[in-house]
Amino acid sequence: MGPDPGMKRATAIGFLAIIMWSLLALLTAGSGKTPPFQLAAITFAIGTGVGVAAAFAGFTGGSPRSVRPVVWVLGIGGLFGYHFFYFTALRHAPPVEASLIAYLWPLFIVFGSALFPGERLGWHHLAGAAIGLLGTALIVTGGKGFSPDPRHSFGYAMAFGCAFLWSGYSLAMRRFAAAPTGAVTVFCAATAILSAIAHLGLEETVWPVSAAEWWAILGLGLMPVGAAFYVWDHGVKRGDIRVLGAASYAAPLLSTLALIAAGRAQATGTIALACVMIAGGAALAAKDMFKPARANS
Repeated sequence: MGPDPGMKRATAIGFLAIIMWSLLALLTAGSGKTPPFQLAAITFAIGTGVGVAAAFAGFTGGSPRSVRPVVWVLGIGGLFGYHFFYFTALRHAPPVEASLIAYLWPLFIVFGSALFPGERLGWHHLAGAAIGLLGTALIVTGGKGFSPDPRHSFGYAMAFGCAFLWSGYSLAMRRFAAAPTGAVTVFCAATAILSAIAHLGLEETVWPVSAAEWWAILGLGLMPVGAAFYVWDHGVKRGDIRVLGAASYAAPLLSTLALIAAGRAQATGTIALACVMIAGGAALAAKDMFKPARANS
């Protein structure tokens, strides 16, 4: 028996977030020298505007006033916590190694999904996620392997915290599926405020110096740091979270392909192999999605 059409549609909507997150590196590279927390404050403020516009257009139903306090804590902690831990990891560990550890979150989602009633974790979910992780490792390390240095242990721990926080956030939103997607607007607004506070305490202010940099920042706020969080919320609540978890490994691959298309990276055999591994792993994890739904009798 295949999944119902509603779940397929929600899973597809959730995958839109993965596509938008693939633009994160390209748009961030185009945003100039704006410090990370300042950039987060600006882009999450724009992302808040996306949520407000979506609410007026009727795309996000329900009133945030009905949301339980625990959901506010989990939502704000997930969005701001992930970025705080990630930026801290990059300051205390090599970016390649920190990024690879942080990309454990799709695997954690696949494992964590087994905790939900009615969810069954099959061998193909695990195998697909594992293959995707290996493909991601090829992209992030360039095929040169991963050699952790004990001197960067704190940074590695922060990167692991990233993976734990984002997977925990995604699983928590599944657990509290009754909370309206409109609540993400408040998550983004709070993250913008907390990021601004972190910026004022930890960084020097550097504003974009060209229209191109401002356009890149606007693009970040509209898509990977904006609309992506809303469609991801819909996907993890109503779609197949196991498939979304495994398919999330497509983000670093698509990100690399976007950089290549923009002339900021070079195509290699390693990337081609990673492409096959990630695409194959995602297809394996999602094999049940290709089964036709059983007709109602």
